[in-house]
Amino acid sequence: MLRIALSPTGEMRLENLRTALITYITAQLRNEPLLVRMDDADTEAVIEGKDTEYMQILEKFSIAHEQVYHQSEHKNIHITLAIRLLEEGKAFVCTCPRSSDDAKGCGKNCAERTHDYASLKEKGQAFVIRMQEPYSPVVSKDRFHGTQSTVPEAVGSFIILDEKAAPTPLFASACDDMLSNITLVIREASFLEQMPKEEYIKKALGYEMQTEYMHLPSLLNEEGERLESSSDDTGLLTLFKEGFIPDAIINYLLLLGYPDAPQEVFTLPEALTWYDYTRLSPKPATFDKERLRRLNREHLHRMDDRALSTIFGFADADIGRLAKLYLGEASTISELEAKIRPVFSPKIADKELKEAVEALREIIWNAPVIESFEAFRAYLLKESALDAQTLDRALRVLLTGASDGPALEAVYSHIKSYLLEVIS
Repeated sequence: MLRIALSPTGEMRLENLRTALITYITAQLRNEPLLVRMDDADTEAVIEGKDTEYMQILEKFSIAHEQVYHQSEHKNIHITLAIRLLEEGKAFVCTCPRSSDDAKGCGKNCAERTHDYASLKEKGQAFVIRMQEPYSPVVSKDRFHGTQSTVPEAVGSFIILDEKAAPTPLFASACDDMLSNITLVIREASFLEQMPKEEYIKKALGYEMQTEYMHLPSLLNEEGERLESSSDDTGLLTLFKEGFIPDAIINYLLLLGYPDAPQEVFTLPEALTWYDYTRLSPKPATFDKERLRRLNREHLHRMDDRALSTIFGFADADIGRLAKLYLGEASTISELEAKIRPVFSPKIADKELKEAVEALREIIWNAPVIESFEAFRAYLLKESALDAQTLDRALRVLLTGASDGPALEAVYSHIKSYLLEVIS
């Protein structure tokens, strides 16, 4: 069993999506089931509705799963397991004031005392439950970092139940991975320091199966800093608004850190035939938005013409082909829309061309249906008495709403059935 763990406390980041994609592909290749877990143990940080948003994003990217649940559903189980560790002497009650630096624990003072958990709870006295510091090094294995032996002092006596008797995210994650028999944990490198503590918790609870870990190298911006902010131009929702499509984002994220991909442009089903998580590079990858733009353009080229047209409110392959004419100068849906919208909007000509545009509009409105652009242009030249240069400039404005763009012959072939709508 593999899992995708998402914390519904903010916007989904590119790193989250990359991890989800790699986990999904790995589950498919290993023929193991996949579950989605909402890590909402920290209830105060949870943002209402984010869990639904996350599931919609996974669906948008065709990441299928067999099960989904919220970590908070297991809260009573987590508490029961923590009390069991307490009763077995593997954890202890700590009444020390919490400090901003909790890594130092409570100086082992409470670990040597006996506190009545039930009595303290009844009195309303503040306390937490901590793991006893291990007596020997904790061994854990990560694909990129190898076998690690963490000394007891580095593991420490960390908190598993907080002052509100709620399981900490770390403890809840370890318990749920154990309860679900997760065989391989794939997640971001920022969680690496949790690995020995989670292994220590599971062993203390009697779980003998060794869990594999793979902490994916971080994604960096051009300044070499981790892509943490979802408010900049690399945020997933921002990329959607800019018009990047799921196929291109999938393609780009799976290329990052994968040095020997057999092709640069591919879809998720195609990646399933060759992607191998063991071939990933252990080095951080830099987010290159220009490369994403190039891939987005390629996937828009690949898109079914009729399907592309539906994005702009049509159901006509000709409009999809019209949009593709602009892919030489546009790379995203938003940029294409900025090109297509003026074609079907009222045309505003400058003073120099206004008279010519109005004359052509009237001629076209009363003209017969003309199939070829060559014949159409010849008809306009004859009926308008305009010189060729002025006609071409005015006709471009009338048909496209712009002063430049693709060849008018190509544009005309895709809009001729909408000609009266275009010029009105």
